[in-house]
Amino acid sequence: MTGRLMLLDTASLYFRAYFGVPDSVRAPDGTPVNAVRGLLDFIDRLVKDHRPEKLVACMDADWRPQWRVDLIPSYKAHRVAEEHEGAPDAEEVPDTLSPQVPVIEEVLDALGIARVGVAGYEADDVIGTFTARAAGPVDIVTGDRDLYQLVDDARDIRVLYPLKGVGTLQLTDEAWLREKYGVDGRGYADLALLRGDPSDGLPGVPGVGEKTAAKLLAEFGDLAGIVAAVDDPKAKLTPAQRKRLTEAAPYLAVAPKVVRVADDVPLPAVDTALPHTPRDAAALDALAARWGLGSSLQRLLTTLEA
Repeated sequence: MTGRLMLLDTASLYFRAYFGVPDSVRAPDGTPVNAVRGLLDFIDRLVKDHRPEKLVACMDADWRPQWRVDLIPSYKAHRVAEEHEGAPDAEEVPDTLSPQVPVIEEVLDALGIARVGVAGYEADDVIGTFTARAAGPVDIVTGDRDLYQLVDDARDIRVLYPLKGVGTLQLTDEAWLREKYGVDGRGYADLALLRGDPSDGLPGVPGVGEKTAAKLLAEFGDLAGIVAAVDDPKAKLTPAQRKRLTEAAPYLAVAPKVVRVADDVPLPAVDTALPHTPRDAAALDALAARWGLGSSLQRLLTTLEA
């Protein structure tokens, strides 16, 4: 199949659903299900509006992989709620969201929507690998700008970034990236690591903000060109820039592996085709009754059947 593949950054979307749908949306026993129903509504709207032939809900099997932490210890450190020896650390998540995640997983499985997470990798890496292997166009749905690095007009790979729910999406292609940041998809990762990102615990190069990073990339092409320029006395760097980049050399040596999404994740064999009927109708009926999924689930089922 070479039809359009839609990849969901699932955690990004259910976090948005959780904060966008009131927690008064509850199961019959009073348990909040706002993230569950909100995500079902999101998927329904995405399928209606964009008509993918294939759909994968990509999951964070490890939201803070040790191999990234080994390179940059501050990576997402501020989000750690509890450290676990020999297992992924627990992420700080709202109390009423955590219990909804297993429900989301069960509902997706019963629907027959492919759900993929791989031990030792983030959802971003799963998305990066599916994208690298795709034979046709790809829509990546995420509220995480890190995935702008995968945008590639030549391959028809774009990011759909939710601005308000998923009814209003920013369609991110290379023209939009160049206008906003002065870089294309391949250049976005270099821009991000130079600029840094406090939300991910990435320090960046002190004194190099977004505009300076974009100018450096425009002048020298990519991170490798910037690093080479530091040792070239004829390169057009100010003394302050040369000093900052020299001092940041250890960070710049490891940051690309941390910031760039992996494209070689060992993906399991899954059927990515968009389901038209539930894989397990009995299980889905039981989940709908137990969690009061009501109209959210029915709308999605109607859309899938169509």
